Amino acid sequence: MTVETARAADHVAELILNRPEAMNAISTDLAAALGEACAGLAADREVDVVLITSRSERAFSVGADLKERAGFSDDQLLGQRPVLRGAFDAVRGLPMPTLAVVEGYALGGGCELALAADLIVAGTEATFGLPETSVGLVPGGGGTQALQRRIGYPRAAELIFTGRRVDAAEAERIGLADRVVPAGTARAAALELADRIAANSPLAVRTAKRALRDGAGRELTSALAIEDRAWRSVAVSADRKEGIAAFVAKRRPEWER
Repeated sequence: MTVETARAADHVAELILNRPEAMNAISTDLAAALGEACAGLAADREVDVVLITSRSERAFSVGADLKERAGFSDDQLLGQRPVLRGAFDAVRGLPMPTLAVVEGYALGGGCELALAADLIVAGTEATFGLPETSVGLVPGGGGTQALQRRIGYPRAAELIFTGRRVDAAEAERIGLADRVVPAGTARAAALELADRIAANSPLAVRTAKRALRDGAGRELTSALAIEDRAWRSVAVSADRKEGIAAFVAKRRPEWER
């Protein structure tokens, strides 16, 4: 299996890239498996957070499988496109928070896969980059859009135009990585963060994610209207009532699922 799913903790699932012999190069099969795995997770009401991890000790993912593509005709390359795009769309479309756990290389489509997550936790030996222009392509997994939303247009343009790699320290400094921890501990740090998220109302967290994503890039009035709709949708929910009752009683809330 090129992609596996597992339960990492209560209400925390793990989406595992499992092609270590190719450092998780994204083949057609891996992309299709990723899309299928995300569809299953999206429908699971017991999952509140998803970690995206790797079986490879050397890489999160080195991006598109160029060895596979080397044998493609133009028609085959264009035919692969919907499968790859669907995989990235499936990750972005997960309704619960997603945390990319990056140890080693996250290059090209691997970097874009990390960018498709809500948060990126990286080890100190992680390396990021979008080198597509060096092989005559442009980022096609959302990189041109996601990177500039994370780090701003000028920095994104410089990284994409040059294709240069970024170490973990620079990634954290410019906002490409959200948290950098000692090498080998990124999964543990991400799991701790996931546990904190999963302790909160699943409805409120999912609704907050939708408001954040839907409001990104919009002018303020429209964005605030999105926030207002999100607030109203949870204000009359059972979770809001349970959250207040638990706070008053000084006990752990029992959320609806």
